Amino acid sequence: MSDNFAPALHQLPFYGLDIETDTSVDGLDPEVAPVVAAALVGEDFQDVFDGKETDLLTDLDHRLAELEPGVLVTWNGGCFDLPFLRDRAAVCGVTLGLQLVLDPLFPSGRQRSQHHAGGYRARWHDHGHIDAYQVFRADVGASIGLSCALKPLARFVGLEVVEVDSQRIHELSDDERRAYVISDAHLARALIRRRARPWAGVDQLLLLIGS
Repeated sequence: MSDNFAPALHQLPFYGLDIETDTSVDGLDPEVAPVVAAALVGEDFQDVFDGKETDLLTDLDHRLAELEPGVLVTWNGGCFDLPFLRDRAAVCGVTLGLQLVLDPLFPSGRQRSQHHAGGYRARWHDHGHIDAYQVFRADVGASIGLSCALKPLARFVGLEVVEVDSQRIHELSDDERRAYVISDAHLARALIRRRARPWAGVDQLLLLIGS
């Protein structure tokens, strides 16, 4: 992929990505909290990665490497999910095809992975990235004052939402946790695909962005 992710974006598949972290400790701190689940969803698949964290990260990376090049859709992923995954991969000694570039102009997220001062533009193997939260926050949130948290926005447009206490992920059963992480990945993907020009918000990794 070139430095500027600008092929015919409207022809690329969109993949929803979401993670859950261990809330029995500080789930925002990648120094202490492992990733306990990740979901990757597309038009005709939904994959969940859990179990041993090293295997989770490795399997997720391998799955992304084999998928048709597309766009990863996260919700606040530029500030949380992606830097958290990179940090946990470093802790676990796992090499990811994830590239992050710190953007000093990146708007603040709803929450940030600890130890990071800002947000990131990203790509993962041959996939671009779009932070759907930032897209909706920039116009829907700013113009009509609607909450751009994932669940309220999804309910507002009539999408089915799986609700749990996000501070007590560690108390969920394996099936409950999988259903929850899959739902959030689906919601992020479904919301961005409702945009008239969803590809317009895909990260452009320009050289002017600082590292």
